[in-house]
Amino acid sequence: MARKSNLGETRAPRRRRSGDPMRTYDALPPPLRGWLAQAALPWSPASCRRIWQRERARGESVEAILAKLDHAQATTLARETAKRSGNRPDHDS
Repeated sequence: MARKSNLGETRAPRRRRSGDPMRTYDALPPPLRGWLAQAALPWSPASCRRIWQRERARGESVEAILAKLDHAQATTLARETAKRSGNRPDHDS
């Protein structure tokens, strides 16, 4: 069973982070900081920043990037829920 902490009940592996994650969080663009503050999973500010920068470089809008993050989070949550219940998640595609 996953350990309960301020990270929630995720089965995602814990990793040691180098640097100051709060400083990284504070440097994020406001829309991304807002999304991260409301996220259901303990996303790392550095990984969100990488996604944000990559998608912005591709010309994606703020709304499109946030929708991609929402989709990634929903997929991860469905996978974790399926693991807990012993079922496989349904795939839309």
